[in-house]
Amino acid sequence: MATSAIGPGFLTQTATFTAQFAASFGFVILASIILDIGAQMNIWRIIAVSERRAQDIANMVIPGLGYLLALLIVMGGLAFNIGNVAGAGLGFNVLFGISAETGAILSAIIAIGIFLVREAGKVMDRFAQILGFVMIGLTLYVAFTSAPPVGEAVARSFVPEVPEDKMKAFFMAIVTLVGGTVGGYITFAGGHRLLDAGVKGIDNLPQVTRSSVSGILITAVMRIVLFLAALGVVAAGLKLDMSNPPASVFKLAAGDIGYKVFGIVMWAAAITSVVGAAYTSVSFIRTFSQTIEKYHKWVIVGFIVVSTIVFVTIGRPVKTLILVGALNGLILPLSLGIMLVAAYKSKIVGNYKHPVWLTIFGVLVVAVMAYLSGVTLTTEIPKLFK
Repeated sequence: MATSAIGPGFLTQTATFTAQFAASFGFVILASIILDIGAQMNIWRIIAVSERRAQDIANMVIPGLGYLLALLIVMGGLAFNIGNVAGAGLGFNVLFGISAETGAILSAIIAIGIFLVREAGKVMDRFAQILGFVMIGLTLYVAFTSAPPVGEAVARSFVPEVPEDKMKAFFMAIVTLVGGTVGGYITFAGGHRLLDAGVKGIDNLPQVTRSSVSGILITAVMRIVLFLAALGVVAAGLKLDMSNPPASVFKLAAGDIGYKVFGIVMWAAAITSVVGAAYTSVSFIRTFSQTIEKYHKWVIVGFIVVSTIVFVTIGRPVKTLILVGALNGLILPLSLGIMLVAAYKSKIVGNYKHPVWLTIFGVLVVAVMAYLSGVTLTTEIPKLFK
């Protein structure tokens, strides 16, 4: 789940918002962590207790709702996987000088290989863990090199200074971070993986809760380290290249070596997101067909192949990504809302009693994200038809 969240978009958002809000971006990170935990704890607990995937839970709440949820997840997963494949290609381009298209194809072959080995689940888990440590370690090196004002970052994380004309953008940054961490397919990457690993039922709730929180905290560590690296660059008076903000951070902080480090981090972030998006998207349609269930590995392979072909042949379709990105913002309030209703249906959760404080927390996240996602939809969709 954590490495699925840390993708090309994650790197770009963090660098861009740091350039925009400087030390006060720490407040955005802190607020998003709290909202992320509230959403993920609710969703993972209900999946574990019901011992069902999200689409099946949704169909039990309202018949047909699971198909809608699955459609939104798969659409979003496919669209963003095109971006993930592109990011992997860019990483190889930086490291080896080959074209981004060739790098994307090689990366897709590696991702496919993970799913075709006998112990695919274990290999996928270990692959994500190792690259997760690599990403954090290398970015930590760049953060030390950039020498950020840590004291100011801590202070502004609790008392931000934001001009009046930037307040709307400031709060939209919170929505962007929440959507990028637990929106769309990402929060289900861990919930469904736990089911497949046999970690389910009321007896396993303590482990599920720990996993849901630790997934968010691992993502937060990477976010904070990258934020500090970018803040050091911005505080020194240097300007980021907005055509590729994260690459600019690494290069300005650590020179040519930093740029190569960026290549490794970008590739690791992208390839783990390719694996996570493909695995989770297909997990949403496995229960609808015995054929898909039987050949799900090959469906995952097909998902990766299609994403790669689209990128190599026509690039990243910007309008599609904008449209699906806007729709993706609605997935979190919809999916979390479904889970909160399911938590109080005995035919789904049996004798389990969902904590009231978690319900209140979840409802707050649904309300905030639904409102701000609606604003995004009304501003982004009209742009597609101009």
